[in-house]
Amino acid sequence: MTLCILLFEEGVVVTLLRTVRRQRQMTLDVLAEQTGLTKSYLSKVERRLSMPSIAAAMKIARALDVDVGQLFSDQAAEAQFVVERATAPGEQRYRPVAAAMLAKAMSPFLVFPTEEFSTDGHRVHSGQEFIFVHAGTIELNYDGSITVLDTGDCAYLDASLEHRMRSIGAIAAQVVVVATDDTQEARK
Repeated sequence: MTLCILLFEEGVVVTLLRTVRRQRQMTLDVLAEQTGLTKSYLSKVERRLSMPSIAAAMKIARALDVDVGQLFSDQAAEAQFVVERATAPGEQRYRPVAAAMLAKAMSPFLVFPTEEFSTDGHRVHSGQEFIFVHAGTIELNYDGSITVLDTGDCAYLDASLEHRMRSIGAIAAQVVVVATDDTQEARK
């Protein structure tokens, strides 16, 4: 299972989480227990009051045994080819790529980091991440060590260690993140 982060149309954030959870006959209490996330936080995600981080979305998708794209799309379906057209970042910090394409081996996202490091407490997940700075400059805090990445720079990391980024400089950063989840192979 992998997670993809790119921008979706405005207002479309985790629209299927409640539906998939109910299909699995799972309460918020059980989902909270299986993900390590709070019931309150999961409720906010379901009601579109909070946008989960990549790590949190991967935990939720793993607990529900679904592709993370199913949680970010009104039109999740089997597809072999998906094109995503450029759009303005808007209010969203993450935008999943090819969310309608299920059973992906990787989860790509467009990330629009803010000027402050995220205070989200969920900055680790199993698997690995590839980070490519498409525009601007970021500071990547990886396991307490700060690295500056400029346009065109990339990093590959073990996602089980704490990691987060923030935009620095005059140009708002745009980052491509491709995440994988080791537990997908273990479930097969």
